[in-house]
Amino acid sequence: MSPLLLPIHPLSFTSFPHNLKPPLPFPSKFHTHSLHISHTSTSTHFSHSNELPLFDSLFSLLRFSTHHSDANLTRTVHAAVIKHDQDTHLSTALITAYLNHKLFSEAYSVFLSLTYPNVVTYSALISAFSKSNLQYKALELFFQMRSSGVHPNRYTFVAVLTACIRLLDFHVGLQMHAMVVKTGDLECPYVTNALMSLYGKCGFHDVVLQLFDEMPHRDIVSWNTVINSAVSEFMYGNAFELFREMQATDAFRVDDFTLSTLLTACSGCGAVMEGQQVYAHAIKAGLDTDLSVGNALIGFYTKCGIIDDVVWLFERMKVRDVITWTEMVGAYMEFGLVDLAFKIFNDMPEKNAVSYNALLSGFCQNGEGLKTLDLFINMVEEGLELTDFSLTSVVNACSLVADYNVSKQVHGFVLKFGCGSNACIEAALLDMYTRCEKMADAKNMFVRWELEELRDVAWTSMICGYARNGELDEAISLVHRSQSEGKMIMDEVASVSMLSLCGTIGCHDIGKQIHCNALKFGFESNMGVGNAVVSMYFKCGNVDDAIKMFEDMPLNDVVSWNTLISGHLLHRQGDRALDIWSLMQKKGIKPDQVTFIFIISAYRLTNLNLVDDCRNLFNSMRTLYQIEPTSEHYSSFVSVLGYWGLLEEAEETIKKMPFEPSTPVWRALLDSCRLHKNTTIEKRVARNILALEPKDPYTYILVSNLYSAYGRWHCSEVVRENMKEKGFRKHPAQSWIICEKKIHSFYLRDKSHPQEKDIYSGLDILIMECLKAGYEPDTSFVLLEVEEFQKKHFLFYHSAKLAAAYGILMTKPGKPIRIVKNILLCGDCHTFFKYLSVVAKRDIFLRDSSGFHCFSNGQCSCNDYR
Repeated sequence: MSPLLLPIHPLSFTSFPHNLKPPLPFPSKFHTHSLHISHTSTSTHFSHSNELPLFDSLFSLLRFSTHHSDANLTRTVHAAVIKHDQDTHLSTALITAYLNHKLFSEAYSVFLSLTYPNVVTYSALISAFSKSNLQYKALELFFQMRSSGVHPNRYTFVAVLTACIRLLDFHVGLQMHAMVVKTGDLECPYVTNALMSLYGKCGFHDVVLQLFDEMPHRDIVSWNTVINSAVSEFMYGNAFELFREMQATDAFRVDDFTLSTLLTACSGCGAVMEGQQVYAHAIKAGLDTDLSVGNALIGFYTKCGIIDDVVWLFERMKVRDVITWTEMVGAYMEFGLVDLAFKIFNDMPEKNAVSYNALLSGFCQNGEGLKTLDLFINMVEEGLELTDFSLTSVVNACSLVADYNVSKQVHGFVLKFGCGSNACIEAALLDMYTRCEKMADAKNMFVRWELEELRDVAWTSMICGYARNGELDEAISLVHRSQSEGKMIMDEVASVSMLSLCGTIGCHDIGKQIHCNALKFGFESNMGVGNAVVSMYFKCGNVDDAIKMFEDMPLNDVVSWNTLISGHLLHRQGDRALDIWSLMQKKGIKPDQVTFIFIISAYRLTNLNLVDDCRNLFNSMRTLYQIEPTSEHYSSFVSVLGYWGLLEEAEETIKKMPFEPSTPVWRALLDSCRLHKNTTIEKRVARNILALEPKDPYTYILVSNLYSAYGRWHCSEVVRENMKEKGFRKHPAQSWIICEKKIHSFYLRDKSHPQEKDIYSGLDILIMECLKAGYEPDTSFVLLEVEEFQKKHFLFYHSAKLAAAYGILMTKPGKPIRIVKNILLCGDCHTFFKYLSVVAKRDIFLRDSSGFHCFSNGQCSCNDYR
């Protein structure tokens, strides 16, 4: 018998609805072609049966072909079907068989040959297209079905809603919801589950809860959907409550999806005890060896355990997929083990775009901007898949490196790649320019911003960029403009950023307004918002409200605890910080690298010498917590040793560091040498700092000041000139005070303020009163080769003194003065403010880079040593 030629019709997209996006074309392997199939093939031969009617035999063969994945047999049955009169049921079975073989083009050709396709045929195709990245074609078929007069059933609705979920097409989803209500299919749990999933994916958790509460019948998918929706919206407390309610209903048992979702919730909020209970539940249910549960457990112990737990889980997993390996890359990155993360990445049997992105983001997370750029360049050269996430990561790497030239090149690549209109990448580029201190470029991007998506992020980036670069007036002006013009919607992300800004500036009133706004819109259960509120209140000097907010939060993660500890350190309450550390240990909260930086620093701010305890903690980081000490940990430890006078031990500790000491580590010892007036070690430390290659403006300034301190004025001037030639500059000392909802900032000898004459006159009077009271200017802080009277002139008009004078002029007698300074308060200003608190009869609260100083009745809360 000669081969039979089967024509395969091309897919038609001519009737696509006007309110939907154009459909995606089929891949090239589905293009129109011809198939030659021989009936003499031994594997596909069949004959008429004497026992069964012909069509029954064909049905049986289709089932056989599906069971054994024999696509040739399906094609042979297709050839036989063409010879006979059309039978809708047999054609539907043939379509289903082709769909099971993933032969969508062949299935569609059979569909086009039907004179009157029914709801079952339509539903089968729509469902297959919805699940196979052909969602637009699925929606087109549905509207074609409606126009032909075929009424959908519950299976059709589930199929269409699946397409809407994958496309995040909320508009069509709403139409489906209305039709479902009209047809009465809302009572079907499958349909309601699909609707809940759509609303959950689109961020409407309240609608999900409403649908869930109104369901007459629920299955395990219903519970999983509503729990997953809560987790997606970071409502972890709600997720746990729903799970407890689910457990109270005997008819339901957990499955792998339930456990994976709950473990994700535990990871998100640092709920160690809950996570261990979920793990125990998995063991009891026999699901602890399930692949998805195992992957979720790796994620949980990455956030809430130690690296040994994660490695043990990974090694005991008999089945691993690319997600498992990628989770391990992320785990090592989370623990700061960059080299091990890179090794596990190289050992992966299979890699995908997500794997590369995990490595890229991990490098960024660990501050490895240059490694991120190198990896990205390799990906480009090797022609690997680049996603929006890849480009966002490399832009963030440019923010870390803060190299303007490199940033411009990456921006050009993004534009060439065709992602210039991607909102996430645009927002990252905007933030990149603010971190490169190129606010003019950032402003040009901002004023041209036309993307509705992430508009709030753009406003937030600009506001925070202005604040980060010392342009406080611009920052606060943009805040007021965003509120008055309604340009920025204060969602969770914007709230966190704005609360952070208010904390940085010390703007308590606006911060409190944003907190109230968060309460109004139900953001109080969002852990990120809660942590930002706690931090804001601490930085604004409101300790009581900060603690109350922490205690009112439904759940606390390690960031919450770190924020609480750092807040007490900001107010120089080291003993209280150590009490919180003890409480963390009792509750089983897993510390991270940041926790140890704060706790080590706390030993410097205690009332008792607890150096032995500090040594034990520092040495236990690696053995008990599997956290390798970083340069920041060494810097904090050296500072503690130096503060308590153990300068030789501090110097020896630096020499024994497993990596090259950085400038901040040596600087910590240098500060201690100055505190204890040990010039011998100070000179050795200074030489080590000078030997380091200056990598930032502060190293140049430090070297220049060292020369000046030893009277080597010419050398100091040469260093500063060299700094200018290289284009380095540091932000000048700046102090500000908030009066009548406006920021008034001052620099050294600043005369730009509209009330400059009144400020200087008032300050001269205050200086005279302080001199009468015993204040003696300490001119050793003026590192300039000028006459003594000129040094005093420099001291008298420091930025903090100008801010204090303005505050006293503009506020009622007796009211406290609140000042923020962007660098450390110099010793002379510190002495001056003690006298000023007496002569002005005011309490002065000043926050500098070291923390709060509370001057009252001639005393300071820092006891003059911190």
